[in-house]
Amino acid sequence: MAAGGWRLGFAMARKLQFRRIAALAALLVAAYLGLGYRLFDLQFVRHAELTDKSEHNSKRGFLKAPRRGDIRDVRGNPLATTVDVKAICADPVLIGTCQVQVARSLAPLLDLPQADLVGLLTPKSHVNAAGRTVTNRFVRLRSKISPEKWEEIYAAMTNLTFGVDEKKLTKDGRRFFKDLRQSAVFARNDQLRIYPDHQLAAHVVGFAGSEEIEIDGEPINQIKGHDGIELVFDKQLRGMAGWRLTETDNHKREVVVRREQDVDAQDGLNVVLTIDSVVQNIVESALEDGMEKHSPISISGIVVRPRTGEILAMATLPTYDPNNPNDKDADSRRNRVISDMAEPGSTFKIVSVTGALSDGLVKLADEFYCENGLFYYGGKPLRDDHPSKTLTVEGIITKSSNIGAAKIGIKMGEDRLYEYLKAFGFGQRTQIPLPGEVNGWVHPVNKWSKVSIARIPMGQGITTTRLQMAMAMSAIANKGMLMRPMLVQRLDDQKGNTVARFSPLTVRQVVSPEAAKDMTRALKTVVEKDGTAAKAGLEHYTVAGKTGTAQKAENGVYVRGKYFSSFIGFFPADNPEICISVTIDEPHHGYYGGQTAAPIFKRIAELSANYLNIRPDKATEFTNSLPVVTPGPVGPIRTAAARSPTPNLNPKSP
Repeated sequence: MAAGGWRLGFAMARKLQFRRIAALAALLVAAYLGLGYRLFDLQFVRHAELTDKSEHNSKRGFLKAPRRGDIRDVRGNPLATTVDVKAICADPVLIGTCQVQVARSLAPLLDLPQADLVGLLTPKSHVNAAGRTVTNRFVRLRSKISPEKWEEIYAAMTNLTFGVDEKKLTKDGRRFFKDLRQSAVFARNDQLRIYPDHQLAAHVVGFAGSEEIEIDGEPINQIKGHDGIELVFDKQLRGMAGWRLTETDNHKREVVVRREQDVDAQDGLNVVLTIDSVVQNIVESALEDGMEKHSPISISGIVVRPRTGEILAMATLPTYDPNNPNDKDADSRRNRVISDMAEPGSTFKIVSVTGALSDGLVKLADEFYCENGLFYYGGKPLRDDHPSKTLTVEGIITKSSNIGAAKIGIKMGEDRLYEYLKAFGFGQRTQIPLPGEVNGWVHPVNKWSKVSIARIPMGQGITTTRLQMAMAMSAIANKGMLMRPMLVQRLDDQKGNTVARFSPLTVRQVVSPEAAKDMTRALKTVVEKDGTAAKAGLEHYTVAGKTGTAQKAENGVYVRGKYFSSFIGFFPADNPEICISVTIDEPHHGYYGGQTAAPIFKRIAELSANYLNIRPDKATEFTNSLPVVTPGPVGPIRTAAARSPTPNLNPKSP
């Protein structure tokens, strides 16, 4: 009985053991099946989703910003350049709950309110396009920080304390504070566009600002041109960005062996202008004095090489500092040399008279009856400021006779006069590489009034830009050949190699060389004692030029007391080196071009001739002994800070 009981007990125990083994086996099979299903789900069903998430967490793309090229004058002096700065950024996740301590330390260094900084450093969650909730890992705290200031910020972060004994913390706790100090606040390389000479050539150079683009979900600043050369040559100046595609560990440190792509940035090209900083400074200083003396709405100056069309200087006041363009209104930032148009007045007589000379309709010695200063045409009176009975064609230029110019225009006829207007480039852009240039108004002949043929030859009934008139006078100086204004000489890479060079471009032969020579002879008399611009004469150079005093029209009616005054001239007259234009919009304390603009021309001419070493053409014992000298390097530039204060730009009428 005892033996039977033992056997039964053993059998039952063995059966229970098998059951347990079977249960364990079933559990293991179920576990393996579950694991298999999980692996299948991860590897096949959710493979794309998880791969994307993994790459999002570990793969990083870094933009390599190119250096923006310089804008330089003809002698290599920088008018706009780029300096390296830092953008201070932070990872709110790594800061955790220590926003207050970090903000308290960094607020004075970043010049930000502590409360604002706490808000920036606080993690923020949002749902992304894929429907996942993510926490921001990047915030920009401050841009345009000097490398020296970044060193102070880094030192402040390194020395942060949080009121706990970190030695007693767990490994993860110590790691948290280490990452916070070393990685939570970091610097990105950034660029700052600066203009070393401040206002100098501001309307030519233009200005640039930062725009934000996004790379791998992180905002990156890059410089973009907004006006002037900065805008027109933005693509060449900007260069091409490089990038790095790599992987990082859980502390956002790069795993170099996993780097997939590494493309270097291509730095922008340097744009070398025809502008000469010294001549530009001479012009701007002279215009500032004219602004102070005559309190006009605006005043402009241009210096051109007639043979090539190269612009050595172009300036207009009021102006602005490209370093802080928003400190002045849009009116001050407008380049009036190309964006404003007005009736030019008597400077325009060079067009009609030279055209008639070129056609052989008149000669310098031909006489015209000038009606003793009052002439009716089409029922409308036309007057001369200096009444004359009879004047030669040369005398019409010398005395700036409106009646004489009108009679020459009438002799030419409407169609031929219109052809010369277009040939000189009026009514169309000069194609100077600057934004904002306007055409001016040249109405077709079928829209002329009865008196247009008498008014246009004296500079009424047509509007031009200041640059168009300067180029027209330069064509006379250049034996009748009109040139396209040239502002950019070449493009250089960062190593100084020339990538592209621009050459002078001829537009067309406007008048015959003989007619241009005759007009030059007449223009010489303008600056003599009996001419309208004796104040423009130079001691060592023969000047050829023309005054302009145009009464301004508002709503189709000429306004008493408002004038657009100008003088445009070139020298040495028979072998011109430079042509200078000075225009003044509504001058006070005198309004004739010979009174207001001519003295400014003289100052610019004297200083520019001395700097450019232009050989005098008036033969004297002194000038004959002068050697021919090649211009030396550029001297110091008198920047805006060193010039006289900007005058009142909106004076009351006297």
